[in-house]
Amino acid sequence: MCGRFTLTLPPDLIAEAFGLDDVPILEARYNIAPTQPVAVVRRLQPGAPRQLDLLRWRGTLPPIEGSRRSGPVINARSESVATRPAFRDAFRRRRCLVPADGFYEWAPGSGRRQAFHITRKDGRPLAFAGIWEPPGPAGAPASAVILTTAPNDLLRPIHDRMPVIVDPDDYDRWLASEGTPPEKLAGLLKPYPAEPLVARAVGPTVNNAQNEVAACLDPA
Repeated sequence: MCGRFTLTLPPDLIAEAFGLDDVPILEARYNIAPTQPVAVVRRLQPGAPRQLDLLRWRGTLPPIEGSRRSGPVINARSESVATRPAFRDAFRRRRCLVPADGFYEWAPGSGRRQAFHITRKDGRPLAFAGIWEPPGPAGAPASAVILTTAPNDLLRPIHDRMPVIVDPDDYDRWLASEGTPPEKLAGLLKPYPAEPLVARAVGPTVNNAQNEVAACLDPA
């Protein structure tokens, strides 16, 4: 599961890292939580430039024929995203990158769980694999969800899932909007290598999703 993350890098660095023509206007975010607006990078038409938009982080599963299950979701499992009716069309045609400079996971334990902030050692941005939905009926906003996969060696002691992280060399393939066959994307849906990442224990401020302050990153 990916349920909280950060994006505090300067906007010009984000524009450079994601190949954007315009520098976005973004405030530093220290505790991004579901239902909030999140920055996504997408390409709306084949050959169109990449653009950054703010979408709601939480999609709504449409009712599926023969099932009563529907409702809000924040993540999609990469193992089933290509075949699950609620996600498969977006996976083929509406993929996006979710810029971040780190994400939080909570290690199990007795009493209060310990939060960790996972980042790249070199401070460069991360790009989570996402899919998005256009505005829905009754004024539902455009929304996005983040794909997850099995943990790498760094994350395994902390949590049993991690976000799918796309390498910069694969941005174009992930953002292609021509209905890419799922089998051509399967190689991207894997745990990110552990070596470039580091996990740092942080204090309890981040445990409250309403805390949107730099103190969320204070060491434990």
